Amino acid sequence: MYDATLAETVRFPGADGDLLEAYAARPLDASPRGGVVVIHHLPGYDRETKEFVRRFAVMGYNAVCPNLYTRIAPGASHDDAAAAARAQGGVPDDQVVGDVAGAAAYLRALSNSNGKVGVIGHCSGGRHSFLMSTTLPLDAAVVCYGGLIVGETPAQMPSMVPLVDRAPKVAMPILGLFGNDDQFPTPEQVDVLDKALTEARKDHEFHRYDGAGHAFFSVDRTAYRVEAAIDGWQRISDFFGTHLAG
Repeated sequence: MYDATLAETVRFPGADGDLLEAYAARPLDASPRGGVVVIHHLPGYDRETKEFVRRFAVMGYNAVCPNLYTRIAPGASHDDAAAAARAQGGVPDDQVVGDVAGAAAYLRALSNSNGKVGVIGHCSGGRHSFLMSTTLPLDAAVVCYGGLIVGETPAQMPSMVPLVDRAPKVAMPILGLFGNDDQFPTPEQVDVLDKALTEARKDHEFHRYDGAGHAFFSVDRTAYRVEAAIDGWQRISDFFGTHLAG
């Protein structure tokens, strides 16, 4: 654990060269560090997500969360920006890929970067994390209860197309953390994704928690499940420790 950290708002180019707002945190020393891109959930670029970024810095990583809604509602509160994003049907996948690529470039350019970058996301961010595992040259991906990787595209969110058929394109190890009481994704949908990755011979490990539903990492929600969250954080620490060290 490393407690001397710096957290701040930064800006860097994302998809199509658009300047993005982002929240970054890093340890205050010169030791080589791996990087973590945190992809926020559908509720947006909120306090909870920024706490995740700071936690990764305390864990010893350079971390950053790009605000995927920067273009939609610049300067708006995270609630208003998320509402605007939902009203337009979500953020296009290719734009998210470009924004996360920009975040990874930001991390690799830091003076204490060891060149390795992983990605993690919750809910819609978990879906995006899986998408990154099939599109970007990163080192590891964590999918926390990512919905709509398997299933039908909801009419109100046309950007959220299923991704399970991209399993053969996965190019990095994946850690998946899911609640067995979740309906987004359901346990059956997790089974489908697990099978697709196994058949494609992709390096992945899935862990599932009884008594936990969606958003079990969220300490300010009734969905929070302390045992699942503690175990999940330990698995994230071990996973990134293996794949982002050096």
